[in-house]
Amino acid sequence: MKRSFDLIVSILLLMLLAVPLILVCFLVLFSSKGSFLYWSQRIGKDNTIFYMPKFRTMKVDVPEVATHLLENPSLYYTPLGKFLRKYSIDEFPQLYSIIKGDMSLVGPRPALYNQEDLIALRTQAQLHILVPGITGLAQISGRDELSVEAKVQIDKKYMKQKSFLFDLYIIWLTVLKVIKRDGISH
Repeated sequence: MKRSFDLIVSILLLMLLAVPLILVCFLVLFSSKGSFLYWSQRIGKDNTIFYMPKFRTMKVDVPEVATHLLENPSLYYTPLGKFLRKYSIDEFPQLYSIIKGDMSLVGPRPALYNQEDLIALRTQAQLHILVPGITGLAQISGRDELSVEAKVQIDKKYMKQKSFLFDLYIIWLTVLKVIKRDGISH
């Protein structure tokens, strides 16, 4: 049921938002150097690497680390980058990853390939068996403000409570948090 829901919602969103998303592609492309998409190496189910697309919000040749680890992230944004991140518009290309099967709407956020501490703790907690999500319980519980250990504890709580209704609840809270821009430090 989860996979069917993910596919239906992703396809509907892509159809409904096709024109605005194409507009964002052109705006990103013409406002800065590089492609309109950034393909990030991420850790998926069973610790396999996959490439997750996002609208490019950072200049070309930025170090491949989590944004909150950059000394001054605002130095690296493209002209539209901060706006796209503020409203999580940069995340919409991940609907492709859902259709492909690499991601779900709800699950632990996929770690960067080089976040070895997070990957190790998730593997130890058996969280690597979950399909990563565009949003998740940790996203609505603090997002960038959480330590790696806290994220893993929250993801463990999600794994114990996961259900279709719980996923709907997380999606609803995600929408509210994005509107309020709550829990975003960059």
